[in-house]
Amino acid sequence: MIKIGSSIDVHQLVAKRKLILGGIIIPSKFGPKAHSDGDVVFHAITEAIIGALAKGDLGDHFPPSDPKFKNYDSSKFVLKALEMLKQAKYRINNIDITIILEEPKLGKNKILIRDNIVKLMKLRKEQVNVKAGTAERLGDIGKGKGVISFVTLLIEKVG
Repeated sequence: MIKIGSSIDVHQLVAKRKLILGGIIIPSKFGPKAHSDGDVVFHAITEAIIGALAKGDLGDHFPPSDPKFKNYDSSKFVLKALEMLKQAKYRINNIDITIILEEPKLGKNKILIRDNIVKLMKLRKEQVNVKAGTAERLGDIGKGKGVISFVTLLIEKVG
């Protein structure tokens, strides 16, 4: 059986926070206002996996009201979702990620983000794609007040 998961995650950007995307610290004056580390890429990947498994959403498994997730490393969310995937006897086929951020431009950081996801999730480079764009100065994202990530992934039954 093949299933599709998709998710988005968005955070407001504020001063004095690190901007972390796909586990990579991106040089920036602003980072996400969030309970955890606010990594919109890892949040969207986690929720897309959970969704593909029909097991709810990110908040069901990692509620922001839980103090143990304060400043939590979001790569751990991904690893826990991968455990759920393995227990259900599924594997990732491919992941397509889009990050919308006005500043800073992500350029070569897209490769670093992809490579980190590949390493964390034990995938091949051809299974992970990272795209970046801007909101063309439209809305709060376009004014540099936020960051958003969209993730679509395909999982398939193993065995």
